[in-house]
Amino acid sequence: MLASRVSASPAVRQALLVLQRKTGEKGGIVAEGRDMGTVVFPGAEFKFFLTASVEERSRRRYLELVEKGERVSLEDVRKDVIRRDRQDTDRPVAPLRPSEGAIFIDSSNQTVSEVVDKIAEIIEQGK
Repeated sequence: MLASRVSASPAVRQALLVLQRKTGEKGGIVAEGRDMGTVVFPGAEFKFFLTASVEERSRRRYLELVEKGERVSLEDVRKDVIRRDRQDTDRPVAPLRPSEGAIFIDSSNQTVSEVVDKIAEIIEQGK
């Protein structure tokens, strides 16, 4: 939630945008984030929009937090996921949305390896 609030600051976003674009000048990078394809690298050769159901993203986050030793409820995590989605979608600067030409992948019923394999396959076919 803190990252979402900080990233809504235009000054922070502008400073990061300069650094991110400099990092990607020569290409050959993989960047992940809610505005990588729409704002940071709109001309990227490949753009993917990964999604999963609120229930699945909440479950994954809950397990991640429990593994770190945090005491949380699945319902509270679900509320936080929904709140962050709303906050990121409604912010005036770089709102969360799919970029033009993005390839959608719903990872709700897929493992990380399956998603990575699918992305790699799409990239190989596109070369």
